Amino acid sequence: MDLKILSTVFASVFIAELGDKTQLATMLFAADKDASKLTIFIGAALALTLTSAIGVAAGSVVSQYISAKTMQYVAGMGFVGIGLWTLFKA
Repeated sequence: MDLKILSTVFASVFIAELGDKTQLATMLFAADKDASKLTIFIGAALALTLTSAIGVAAGSVVSQYISAKTMQYVAGMGFVGIGLWTLFKA
């Protein structure tokens, strides 16, 4: 296991997930006094694990047809595009 890649992926996903709509939805569910916090945690953790598994599988398939460098450029342009769109919509 490559600890450098592990820590980079962990830090990137952790920072990206802080304060996003997924975390806010989870906080909303947890605010219900009658809801089991453990059940909410398990549900959210399973959902995030499944979406990550889909991302890894999709990345593995796409990487067979597109180089990693091209994928990085496309992802970077996508993030810039979303950022610009968000700025102009504000």
